[in-house]
Amino acid sequence: MRSPLIAYCLSKKAASEDYPFGPLPIVMKVEGKMFALITTTAGEKVSHISLKCDPVIAENLRQQHDVVQPGYHLNKKHWNTVAVDGSLTEADLHDMIDHSYDLVLKSLPKAQRVAIAQRLV
Repeated sequence: MRSPLIAYCLSKKAASEDYPFGPLPIVMKVEGKMFALITTTAGEKVSHISLKCDPVIAENLRQQHDVVQPGYHLNKKHWNTVAVDGSLTEADLHDMIDHSYDLVLKSLPKAQRVAIAQRLV
């Protein structure tokens, strides 16, 4: 059974799942650009999710939540790695995923953004 967080990432327009580093982490992309890296346990339970983040917001989240750390093996200024241990609500995690997806989407050329916006799913 798919994790609700993985399903949420895949529900984003033009989102796709990739495995460029082997079976883990699961890499979520929009038009070939990463917006989430997900590590799961043997039972498909998400243990960590790394998300792109505005540097100021990233620092604030790290100060507010012990489970939010600088991105593991990523640019620590622009990425956070979040331990998914129940201390953050699903809504908080969805907000962080939305922010990451939106940052990556905004970095795409206008023609790609328009094409994505016109998609039904």
